[in-house]
Amino acid sequence: MSSPRITIVGVGDDGSPGLSQQAIEVIQKAKKLFGSPSLLDRFDVAGDIKQPLGPDLDRLASELESAPEGSVVLATGDPLFYGTARFLCERLGKDTFRVIPHVSSMQLAFARIKESWDEAYLANAANQPLDRILDRIRTTEKAGIFTSEEIPPSRIAELLIAKGIHYFTAYVCENLGAPDERVTKLELNELVQQKFAPLNVLVLLRHNGTPDQQVLSTQRRLFGNPDEFFKQSRPKRGLLTTSEVRSIALSEMNLRLDSIVWDIGAGSGSVAIEAAQIARLGKVYAIEMDAEDYGLMLENAKQFSVENLVGVLGQAPTAWEKLPDPHSIFVGGTGRTVVSLVQACWHRLQPGGTLVVNMMSIENVSELQQYLIRDLSLEPQLWMIQVSRGTYQLEKHRFETSNPSFLMKVTKPS
Repeated sequence: MSSPRITIVGVGDDGSPGLSQQAIEVIQKAKKLFGSPSLLDRFDVAGDIKQPLGPDLDRLASELESAPEGSVVLATGDPLFYGTARFLCERLGKDTFRVIPHVSSMQLAFARIKESWDEAYLANAANQPLDRILDRIRTTEKAGIFTSEEIPPSRIAELLIAKGIHYFTAYVCENLGAPDERVTKLELNELVQQKFAPLNVLVLLRHNGTPDQQVLSTQRRLFGNPDEFFKQSRPKRGLLTTSEVRSIALSEMNLRLDSIVWDIGAGSGSVAIEAAQIARLGKVYAIEMDAEDYGLMLENAKQFSVENLVGVLGQAPTAWEKLPDPHSIFVGGTGRTVVSLVQACWHRLQPGGTLVVNMMSIENVSELQQYLIRDLSLEPQLWMIQVSRGTYQLEKHRFETSNPSFLMKVTKPS
């Protein structure tokens, strides 16, 4: 590996007093010192070696291609954390640079409020799509946002509230490491009217146990709606039947316009709601034993304007004793009681009716398959569904792979 000819030095809001001796010596010996005017003003070096830079990183990269060996680039905080160094290393090659980082202002912000940041969603409002940032905040427990003069904390709070995302406490951390450092704690509705110093980090902490606000959209589908269209409980978010699995399950349930449907373990109601949209002249009975999920299911049904969904709060099998016999049954099998639920409801399924079961564990699949084949002499169909969804991060396409999900279908003999 060749010796790097340019050093990138991270600088905190306190300037040179906060730097290591190594970083100070590198700056003092610089053949050329690149940086924003505000950063250059903090260092007492000869004016002819200072090279002021604007926000245009492409221009910076072009200038550094011909910069002399021993040049130094000043950057804020940790240059590799949403910073200049990551861009320059990708553009000009890692061998070109040595990096001397400072503590990131994001690290300082979380340290000031005494919260870990290893699982937080982190973003930079200056160079990331704002809609994507807001949607990620919607489902996260905690978030750290580098704000900008164009998108200050008040603007982020205003947009979150407009989307119904009001369940966060905000901490605005200004001028971290500087003598005029300040940390302000507010609720989002209080934050809308406030102004802060340009150098700030916004940290958001979710109110304990609050459900996700669903995305409110008029572009709804008959089935297979995005998961974020449904309000989900915390901390059970992620148990909702995903749109891809839901689409396949509904297509295999043989629904008619006038079908009677049972959704056993309906959760927040995604399958039941979309079944009700398909069987709009029939009835869908959404059976759920958890009171919180039951309440969310009714809210989601109201949001989707389905009037043929009947919520049933209760535990199997007593919950369905007085319900009409169904043409189709869907069972969400995230627990250990899948086989017992199928055993309890099978005799109520109408002849020629369809049972579809969604399971997450191979043990449940094996146990249910044995019951259907050995005890009922039926041949079920089985699918393993594993979806990889594409994301675009750091100017690269990546795929996030979901855990496998299993669907089993069986038709009751006429």
